[in-house]
Amino acid sequence: MPRYSEERKAAILKKLLPPNNKTISEIAAEEHISEATLYNWRSKLRSEGKPVPGHQKNTEQWSAEAKFATVMETASLSEAELSQYCRERGLFPEQVKEWKRACISGAGQAEQSKKAEQAARKAEKKRIRGLETELRRKDKALAETTALLVLSKKLNVLYDSDNEED
Repeated sequence: MPRYSEERKAAILKKLLPPNNKTISEIAAEEHISEATLYNWRSKLRSEGKPVPGHQKNTEQWSAEAKFATVMETASLSEAELSQYCRERGLFPEQVKEWKRACISGAGQAEQSKKAEQAARKAEKKRIRGLETELRRKDKALAETTALLVLSKKLNVLYDSDNEED
């Protein structure tokens, strides 16, 4: 199994990124590397948080993880550095800024949905407590009714047996 230098590996993986956006099949044919190796390298990059979009030609088709990784990479860049970064990857700075706004608004929505879930859980717990209280009350009433029925039957039996002796 051949070993590839980190420089060659980086150069090959760069072909996956914009502006090239080549598919793994194309790169495998050009470089004479198995597709499985390339898929493995790409998945390792993704697990490290690198924006590797895959085979999509359009940056708007990138996965949410790739967009988020791009936002994270560019968060500390100045305007000039952001422009350079975008040129290298075939992006527009406006796209990255839009993705950043989406990430921020998504985080806000996540917080709101978390609060809504907590309120729903609290309401559900309150409803369950009320149902349990009602169930206990009805169980007591049923037990009382059962006891009264049993007593009335016993009284009827006693009363009937007293009448037969007379």
